[in-house]
Amino acid sequence: MRASTGTGDREPGHAPHPDLQALAVQLRRLNGEINQLVHGFAAGQQLHPTDVQALSAILDSTEPVTPGALRRHLGLTSGAVTACVDRLERAGHIARVRESADRRVVHLRYLPGAQTRARSYFSPLAEAAERVRSTFTEDDMAVVLTFLDSLNAELTDRRQR
Repeated sequence: MRASTGTGDREPGHAPHPDLQALAVQLRRLNGEINQLVHGFAAGQQLHPTDVQALSAILDSTEPVTPGALRRHLGLTSGAVTACVDRLERAGHIARVRESADRRVVHLRYLPGAQTRARSYFSPLAEAAERVRSTFTEDDMAVVLTFLDSLNAELTDRRQR
């Protein structure tokens, strides 16, 4: 059974959960804090915040990322993705690699040295997350991770419709 998203999919007569507004406020606050970090990293690397989204997509992907897959993920035009990939390559964050038998296929690889720079910059976020995580039980964390995974899946599904 899916929980209500609070966007009108409830049965008539059912009010949203009283914590829905509090949850929305906390998600917006978290988003704002992370956006501040992302914008700071982007500015320090002479990148656009969208470039940092591209780096995250490349880093988090379980499969090799092509420019076309990145375009679909970010919802950008081909030209915009080409400009983004060019900036990331010039800044030393990624490399275009032809790994397959089909030499036309280009994969985007996050370079290890660039990952080290990013990890260093974002270490305060990782440290804060670890301090907070350590106050939760394993069962609590399982619930938190399930919630975040489900919310991300729901938002991805909505974006792809």
